[in-house]
Amino acid sequence: MDLQLKNKVIIVTGGAKGIGEGIVRVLAAEGAITVIVGRNENDNLKLCNELASDETEIFQVVAELTNPDENEKAINEVIKKYGRIDGLVNNAGQNDGVGLEKGDYRSFMASLHRNLIHYYLMAHFALPELKKQKGSIVNITSKTAETGQGNTSAYAASNGGRNALTREWAVELLQYGIRVNAIIVAECWTPLYEKWIKTVPNPAEKIKEIESRIPLGKRMTTPEEIANMTAFLLSEKSSHTTGQLIHVDGGYVHLDRALS
Repeated sequence: MDLQLKNKVIIVTGGAKGIGEGIVRVLAAEGAITVIVGRNENDNLKLCNELASDETEIFQVVAELTNPDENEKAINEVIKKYGRIDGLVNNAGQNDGVGLEKGDYRSFMASLHRNLIHYYLMAHFALPELKKQKGSIVNITSKTAETGQGNTSAYAASNGGRNALTREWAVELLQYGIRVNAIIVAECWTPLYEKWIKTVPNPAEKIKEIESRIPLGKRMTTPEEIANMTAFLLSEKSSHTTGQLIHVDGGYVHLDRALS
């Protein structure tokens, strides 16, 4: 399907690795001008150099998104380069294990900046350009806000915030024709997930246990599957879809576990 994203300027935060990388790859394949915003210039450039071609334009901006000023700077760099923004994918973040019993105020607030505050700031600073283009916003969020996970209060709170902002922005931005949706991720295989699984006593057994609980296909979601939905939601093919929290998770959150 041609999603008609060719030459659309779309920002992807945390676009160098994991789910963000998957999104960048799919958008580039659709002909979008994709902008990676991330803290590690080497990682950003590695993907840019791999994907760039005569038919594919890809740009990168180095930004530490936990620093509010760098959110505005990143948006300004994109505007200076291209003169417009057609779409924003808020994706950067990390399940950082800041819990209730063993957590503290400083680590909780730092996690909110790592996982939630920049979602607001990137949208806030991009909004004037999104209004001009009647662009779209897609927020990548996690099941933790709905299911809980244990020992991850800050990340769960951040994802609850991401979900709430999706609905709030969809209402506020109706008047501008800007659509806002979220994709909720459950068990998706990424470098961060792989790093975590290596910390448990028997990684292979743990993976098998997790996959057995995923109703559709008894397998984890791939970044490409998240990316395909992201591209659809950014495109005019989803022209009457807004304010939706869409689960791309093989039925993990909502289907009866007795099916497993």
